[in-house]
Amino acid sequence: MTVKRTIDGIIVAGKTVTTWHGVFIRHGVFIGIVLCVCNTERYLSLLQADETSDVAAKEEFLGAPDRIFEKAVSLFFDAKPDKAVDAFDQLVQVQPDCQPGLWQRGLALYYADQYEAGRQQFELHKTVNPNDVENPAWHYLCVARATSPDNARRNMLAVGRDSRVPMKQILSLYQGDGSKEEVLSHAAQGSAQQQRNQLCYAHLYLGLFAEANGDHKDAKYHILRAAGPYSMDHYMGRVAKVHARVRGWLLTVE
Repeated sequence: MTVKRTIDGIIVAGKTVTTWHGVFIRHGVFIGIVLCVCNTERYLSLLQADETSDVAAKEEFLGAPDRIFEKAVSLFFDAKPDKAVDAFDQLVQVQPDCQPGLWQRGLALYYADQYEAGRQQFELHKTVNPNDVENPAWHYLCVARATSPDNARRNMLAVGRDSRVPMKQILSLYQGDGSKEEVLSHAAQGSAQQQRNQLCYAHLYLGLFAEANGDHKDAKYHILRAAGPYSMDHYMGRVAKVHARVRGWLLTVE
């Protein structure tokens, strides 16, 4: 990583301080800008730092990656997707290499109505997670909301084999070849605990699909099933509750 900096000396309370304009570039790609005010001595020491120190400096001013990630996830589950996006973007600024894996950022972008940015995130995520049906599903949702369901279907991301039930049927539905009845019938198989988890996923993705296709009544029905009787405490189970909260269907997020 290379860092281009400029120095602007100013006087505050009788002391010389420096505004630090840091333009962070990795492999020739613009990442972001950091602006802060620090003591001149501290600034000069940063100028002499190597790449490792640059990362440490960014963490000092923006926060450690793990804390930023926890903050972003917490904001998302508090049904504050706009603020969650800001936190995820801060994380990417501190640790650019993490962005391909940040599918959580893509979900926050969707609920913040930033569909084009969400599309880009899920396309990037495919490079590190090519066999997860949920990734092309969310890509479809972003494109459908930004343009149209037909366009989303034509531009669905390719995906490898995902053995989880009922991901195959969900994929077929989003591709235009399946039905919600097939999704639900396959989800209602296995032990009681397996069925609950599978039906949570089934109703979540049926609700998302219905919403993207303009059927808000069906969307509400399925999302509230995923957030209610088939609710799960894992990340996607909690996404159903966030969805219901953001749409005004639930008063609180548990």
